[in-house]
Amino acid sequence: MADMAVPFQCACGSVRGEVEARAAYGRVICYCRDCQAFARTLGRAGDVLDEHGGTDIVAMQPAGLRFTEGEEHVVCLSLSPKGTLRWHSACCDMPIANTGRNPKLPYVGLLAAGISAAGADMDASFGRRRMVVNAGSAVGEVQSPRLRTALGVARIIAGVLAAKLRGGHRDNPFFAPDGTRPRAEPRILTREERAAATPGR
Repeated sequence: MADMAVPFQCACGSVRGEVEARAAYGRVICYCRDCQAFARTLGRAGDVLDEHGGTDIVAMQPAGLRFTEGEEHVVCLSLSPKGTLRWHSACCDMPIANTGRNPKLPYVGLLAAGISAAGADMDASFGRRRMVVNAGSAVGEVQSPRLRTALGVARIIAGVLAAKLRGGHRDNPFFAPDGTRPRAEPRILTREERAAATPGR
């Protein structure tokens, strides 16, 4: 993994930022229905999902990510009242990242689509090794190396715990400076919207 700042941006370039590669816990391909629904809700399935419905995600410490332009365009939605916060650009509906609702959790899942949109090379920046999760929801069959995935998940958990001990949750660009609430009020999808965007329903 390179020790460098990697750029990311939305599709139209109004939102820009950079991430420290060393802040990454690991790289994940997630095939869950919710990640697929997120991309489809915003009309960005072609930009985000692979041929099997997978989303390439960099699991990382929030403090390693910063916005450099267009932070005011960053908004979020959630598929349910208590679901994951899914961040995107209001200007062009480009998915950016996923976070938990608890600001004390030092975890951000940064979507690779924004890194690719900025012209950065994912493999050069974060390595080629990727764990595969939720393969049962993939479109068609995908390989899910069990040992690699188990080790990868363990590495992410260890990274989150270590960041928590260091106070890494205190600098999270997706939450207000006081750390008590999301920087934007999430839009909760209706049941009809979620059903329309969720594959297999």
